[in-house]
Amino acid sequence: MVKIGKYIFDSKEASILRIKYLGTGTDENGNEYPTHNHSIVHLGNIVLEQAVINEDGDVETEAVLSENWHVDVLWNGLEADENGEYSHPYGWAGKAVEIDGDGVHSFYGLKYESLKF
Repeated sequence: MVKIGKYIFDSKEASILRIKYLGTGTDENGNEYPTHNHSIVHLGNIVLEQAVINEDGDVETEAVLSENWHVDVLWNGLEADENGEYSHPYGWAGKAVEIDGDGVHSFYGLKYESLKF
C-alpha cells in the first residue's frame, strides 16, 4: 500500500538519521545507499511568507523561512495491522504533520488528502 506522510524535524541532520534507520547498505566502494523502497524528498526550510518585491525589483521585505527541516515521504509497501489500519513506520509518527491540500510538494500528481495516514 502507498501512503504519503509530511514531517518536520529540528534539523536536516535529524531527518537524515531517521531516514538512515529505514535501512541502508554499503557498496564495494564504501558508499552507503538506501535499502528501502520509499521515496523521500527533503523540502528543507520552506517559505512561510513570500518576499515582497517592489516594481523596481528591490526586496522590501525578506522571505520568512521555517526554522525546521521539512521532509515528504511516499511510503511504498506498508502493511496494515490486524485492523486493516496503516501507521507511520517506527519513530516517524512524532514528526508527522497534517496539512490542508498538498502543501509545497506533491508526488507524481498523487493527492496527499487521499493517501495520508
